[in-house]
Amino acid sequence: MVVSLDIIQTAGIAAVVYFFGMSIKHRVAVLRRFFIPAPVIGGLVVSLLLFGTSQGFGVEVHFDKILQNFFMNLFFTCVGFTVSAALIRSSGRQGALLAVIAVAFLVIQNLVGVGLSRLLGINELLGIAMGSISMSGGVGSGAAFGPTLEAAGAAGATTIGIAAATFGLLMGSLIGGPVAKRLIDRHGLRPAGKESHDVQSTEASTPLTGSGLFRSTLVILIAAAIGTVISWLLNLTGIQFPYYVGCLFGGALVRNLADAGRFSLRMPEIDVIGDISLNLFLSITLMSLNIAALIGLALPMVLILLAQMTVMALYAYVVTFRCMGRDYDAAVMAAGHCGVGLGQTPNALANMSAVIEDRGPAPRAWFVLPIITVVFINIFNPLVITLFINLFA
Repeated sequence: MVVSLDIIQTAGIAAVVYFFGMSIKHRVAVLRRFFIPAPVIGGLVVSLLLFGTSQGFGVEVHFDKILQNFFMNLFFTCVGFTVSAALIRSSGRQGALLAVIAVAFLVIQNLVGVGLSRLLGINELLGIAMGSISMSGGVGSGAAFGPTLEAAGAAGATTIGIAAATFGLLMGSLIGGPVAKRLIDRHGLRPAGKESHDVQSTEASTPLTGSGLFRSTLVILIAAAIGTVISWLLNLTGIQFPYYVGCLFGGALVRNLADAGRFSLRMPEIDVIGDISLNLFLSITLMSLNIAALIGLALPMVLILLAQMTVMALYAYVVTFRCMGRDYDAAVMAAGHCGVGLGQTPNALANMSAVIEDRGPAPRAWFVLPIITVVFINIFNPLVITLFINLFA
């Protein structure tokens, strides 16, 4: 029997999932200690319960996916509002270095996927499907590039890519906190102090109003609509960009017009809307996890995905942390890189937010990592993927 829930029912359950995750996190110290985000906790528990219901009683629950996509694209639009040309320039040498680190890891993910596929005797294109397509690209990228890989001879690439992205989405949220905790505890790291506190509290001091939130919501929706046109134009290049990339650039375009003095923005309100979108997107995504697809992965695929997870954790622990300064902000960025390197930017921000909530503010990490990784990963990942497909097709 199949139970299909409509958009309102899905939204209501997503809200319950978030509260459920918060309640569990409040009661289980180990989850707080390793900075596991509340939507991940609640969503994973619910998806396991639904899997048990499906296997034991033959009852499948299907959620409406419209809100999942809506909140994801709305969130990326809000992230786009942080992509100010002036701010990117101000990130300076560290921002440029992080861009190189993030793009280099895209190549490493594909090399791991292709190398292990060859070693395990499966189609190398499936290794690309379990490389940066699904790991750094996410579910949307897996669905977008799957047909291309299948046309090149990789049967089942779409299903494998989506399942791998689902695995990455979960693992990216689970390993970021432990990586940051290990770094913080081992090196005795602490926030920079009063200065970093003030950076965040200055923005937060702007009072939020109903009319202001409504105006900011309208601006975000207009930016997202502009982003849909940008997405269409990007795909005319022949390179497949995920839909949310257009929304990201739509937000960035509006932000830079505002910076040029065309109009004013209230960033604290945009941040609030972005946080709401992030938590609801993660709740819906995690409670909709196809556990059966993950369990059904063949052994070679499981080995490749576990290798990708291990390489990501080691890369963030060693390379990202050291190159970003070996301090508290660098540890928070390592957690964020685990999220974006295995899942998506919402995972990165959820990972960093969980660490910050427990250990204190990290304004440099919160400012630099989302801007640099979102822009450079989403621009360069389709190019890297296309290169590898052409090399191994």
